[in-house]
Amino acid sequence: MSLNYLQGFKNHFVTESEKGILPVGQNSPQTVAKGLFAEQISGSAFTAPRHLNLRTWVYRKHPSVSHGNFESKVQIENFVGSNFNQLSAPPTQMRWNPLEPARTKGNFLESLHTVSGSGGPEAGHGCAIHLYATQESMKNSYFYNADAEMMIVPTEGKLLLRTEMGKLEIGPLEIAVIPKGIRFAVDLQEKSARGYLCENFGNPFVLPELGPIGANGLANPRDFQAPTAWVEEKTGKVQLFAKFLGEIWTSEAPHTPLDVVAWHGNFTPYKYNLLHFNTINSVSFDHPDPSIFTVLTSPSETAGTANIDFVIFPPRWMVSEHSFRPPYFHRNVMNELMGLIQGQYDAKSDGFAPGGLSLHNCMSGHGPDKETFDKASKAELKPEKYDNTMAFMFESRHVFRTTPWALSSDLRQNDYPNCWLGL
Repeated sequence: MSLNYLQGFKNHFVTESEKGILPVGQNSPQTVAKGLFAEQISGSAFTAPRHLNLRTWVYRKHPSVSHGNFESKVQIENFVGSNFNQLSAPPTQMRWNPLEPARTKGNFLESLHTVSGSGGPEAGHGCAIHLYATQESMKNSYFYNADAEMMIVPTEGKLLLRTEMGKLEIGPLEIAVIPKGIRFAVDLQEKSARGYLCENFGNPFVLPELGPIGANGLANPRDFQAPTAWVEEKTGKVQLFAKFLGEIWTSEAPHTPLDVVAWHGNFTPYKYNLLHFNTINSVSFDHPDPSIFTVLTSPSETAGTANIDFVIFPPRWMVSEHSFRPPYFHRNVMNELMGLIQGQYDAKSDGFAPGGLSLHNCMSGHGPDKETFDKASKAELKPEKYDNTMAFMFESRHVFRTTPWALSSDLRQNDYPNCWLGL
């Protein structure tokens, strides 16, 4: 499987699976080579500033409009797609155990369990956080999300994402982003898979500004990869699922939607290997704010205050002197939802497992548990490598409201606040 590297993040790509397909000098000639159809997919308003303008021209065997009516609404038992403002938001610190694939039914889409969310597609801001755990591929069905772009964060099992622009394979320690409206399917490359899915209802994810860090550091643009053009060889009718204003609809199409022979543009799925992140850390004293570990950000209308930040806590050296090295106790105007991909998170000695989640909303105090605090307070402060670890955080200016399933699930650790007793 070949991939394009994003030489500058979200640069313009040119890719074709057959030579001579892309027209020269214009995007939509009177006729396209080999009887193909030209179609533009716009990820931003036509008049968005040039540096924010997202669009891709695809040259496909059938126009994407060729499908039946969207008539049937699909009910996924523990999935919530909008109306998060109607949900509860207790200020209690909360934590959940991982969702096991054996507990769920269906493919990637059908297995989604919504933990929390904010805003929605009509508001144009906020996000939703779901868990997936599945043992089935999407064999004859496809999905697109008209409400949000989606970030997939695997913790177990490799996935093959078949998209309109081509194929992406991801596994633990990698992420993939599927833009709003792009059609795709998810295949398992192993017996089972699980992880996290973030729906971003706001501005698309971009790289954060580096400011005083300078030209280098954090996520490097050249390490992001986009697919190359690929046509799925499949005939016969398929099922097309669409998420629109929080509801999932279904339609029948006479052909696969993955029939793009060539494309050019900057509105594309992409992937990133988290181990390529160039960590910036303290080499003198104190624990830096977690914002220094931001991989991608969805900006809000308020500068410096994100709709969502995707932050990671990767393997790294700790060398700060005269300092308490784990994350400090704090209360924050932002809202933090944390996950763990592998290993152990340095602020929690027990109870936070890969595939699990914790939630600390606005001004709810949090920090290291008692065991971690006691150990770090007495530790010999020599250079130490934090290895075999990868935690992450979705941080948002919007309060994460919790779903009824998440509040009442047996995965919830109701005794989680007890980890700070005795401090």
